[in-house]
Amino acid sequence: MSRVKPPDHSADAAAATHLPHQFDTAEQQREAASLGMWIFLATEILLFGGLFCIYAVFRANHPRIFAVGHEHLSTLWGAVNTVILLCSSFTMATGVWAAEHSRKRLLPVMLVLTLLGGLGFLSIKYVEYRDKWRQGLLWGRYYHPADEAEHAAAPASAPATFSAPASALATSSAPATNAATSPTTATATSMAAASQPETEPTTSPTTTQATAADWVFTPPETGPRGLLPPERQPVVLQQEERVRNVHTFFAIYFGLTGLHGLHVIAGLAVIAWLLVRSLRGRFSAAYYTPVHMGGLYWHLVDIIWIYLFPLLYLIH
Repeated sequence: MSRVKPPDHSADAAAATHLPHQFDTAEQQREAASLGMWIFLATEILLFGGLFCIYAVFRANHPRIFAVGHEHLSTLWGAVNTVILLCSSFTMATGVWAAEHSRKRLLPVMLVLTLLGGLGFLSIKYVEYRDKWRQGLLWGRYYHPADEAEHAAAPASAPATFSAPASALATSSAPATNAATSPTTATATSMAAASQPETEPTTSPTTTQATAADWVFTPPETGPRGLLPPERQPVVLQQEERVRNVHTFFAIYFGLTGLHGLHVIAGLAVIAWLLVRSLRGRFSAAYYTPVHMGGLYWHLVDIIWIYLFPLLYLIH
């Protein structure tokens, strides 16, 4: 007569060891934790949503500032960071799956890969921040670009100007003489003109009496990438000042990417804590709530960067 094998309550016992007194079951605990995490993620979305609105308002009102500031960002580094975060999101999702299915060897590997992805992201951001610091491309009163010429860009970086030739200016400024003037008077006049020093005429082009045919046209130079092509750049009669307040763009850039970087650091701290506990075998199919919550937070970090990358690096 065969004996009946008693039911295995090891999974229930393992779940009970992590079950606080306010919860009846492990499923109830997971649902409560998920609700709290989603509420927290909603507040994070509201935070970054407000910052995105600030970005949109400034960009709509000052497009030239963002066009000039965009030229100093590396699209390559931004794309590499995007790929890194997407891969880390995949490894984190795989880690959550491993915890749900009690793959205790696979879970630490996936957490280590996610940790390396986050560290790689921060390393690239450090390189970008270092370059901006060295070039003086910072916010507010700390904005002191190393090369001011690079920041003189406008819709026409060197607007077209008109200047009268010396012959036209001499003709317009010299008094009219009668054709019947005596040779002696003409000779004296020419000698007096020759004795005057050759200086740059200070008469404004708009006040000279030279005709339009006498003006010399200087074509504009090519503006920064993303603005009007040379053939469509406007022609003005005075030199336009350089684009001001470019530091506003870098204030927004450092504000958005810096806040996102703080979230990355917080996520890495959570992943490191999960890694230590996973190495001790604390997570299994009976209890994996912390891994699930950490995965949700890391996915939010990735989603925020997916919005930051095109706004700062691609749109210009």
